[in-house]
Amino acid sequence: MTWLRHARTAFLALGMAVLGMLAAHADDKTAVVNYTLGTGDQLRVIVFGEADLSGQFTVDDTGHIRLPLIGQVLAAGRSLHQFEGDVAARLAQGYLKDPRVSIEIVNYRPFSIIGEVNKPGEYPFAVGMNVLNAVALAGGFTYRAREGEVYIKHAGSAEEEEVDVGAGGKVLPGDIIRVRERFF
Repeated sequence: MTWLRHARTAFLALGMAVLGMLAAHADDKTAVVNYTLGTGDQLRVIVFGEADLSGQFTVDDTGHIRLPLIGQVLAAGRSLHQFEGDVAARLAQGYLKDPRVSIEIVNYRPFSIIGEVNKPGEYPFAVGMNVLNAVALAGGFTYRAREGEVYIKHAGSAEEEEVDVGAGGKVLPGDIIRVRERFF
């Protein structure tokens, strides 16, 4: 009977770990659902039944996407759902009857990492990315780096936020991560 109790305890622990991973993944999906488009995002626009109006487009420096037939449409600062509605509304203005539009993100805008990492620069964003993943992409910390905390400036924010590396702070598209030098 003792082995059965141990197996039950192990099974419960495994279940709790899986639930924790699912909750963390749900947080990632919530961040993506609440995502606002910005410069550098690459989108796939699908207008059902109209292959000539569909394709992949990138949000330009002005925050717009230039679409066939309707021209520039503001994308920056809009959610995917809002942008779909904007494109459908523009297509309904004398171009198509009851247009059905679907938009998905092909590539998120990159994040940047600067300071005491081996390869500072701009890197592609992936859903679920945290600070430690970002530092690893940048070749790890230099020998002078303050490894305990980093500073993140989220896109659209005026101020940096201090993040504990061990806590696994989330990285979002367009973020700038700064790794400071230690004093001694």
